[in-house]
Amino acid sequence: MGIPPAKVMSEMVAPFTVRGRLTGEEFKVRFSHLWAAIATRHSDTMDCKFLVNGRGVIVALPHPGFVEFRRRAGRSLHDPEAAQIAAACLREYLEADNDPTIKTLAVSLEDMLRQANQLGLLP
Repeated sequence: MGIPPAKVMSEMVAPFTVRGRLTGEEFKVRFSHLWAAIATRHSDTMDCKFLVNGRGVIVALPHPGFVEFRRRAGRSLHDPEAAQIAAACLREYLEADNDPTIKTLAVSLEDMLRQANQLGLLP
C-alpha cells in the first residue's frame, strides 16, 4: 500500500474575484499557502498567503483564535478551514474598499471567530 498523494496546498481555496463596493475595483485573488509565522515572522499567527492581482498579501490569523475555536468547537481547526477563514477576511477587507496595497492583514480574534461562525464551522 502506497502513500496517497497530498492535495496541492494552493487548492485549499478556489480562486475568486472581489469587487470593491464603492469603487467597483476588481481584484483577482488566488490562495498560495499557509505556515506558522512563529518561525518566519516571529509572530503569534498562522499566516495565509494570497496573491491579489498577482501581488502577495499575508492574512495573519492569531494563534489564540485557534485555541478559542478548539474550546468552542471541541475540535481543532484544520488547515483548509483556516485558509477559508482567511479568504473570507480578505474578501471582506477588499469589498470594503480598504487599501489593496497592504502587505499584511492582521485579523483580530473576534473577526476570526465571526468568520468561522459565518462559514458554519462553529456549533
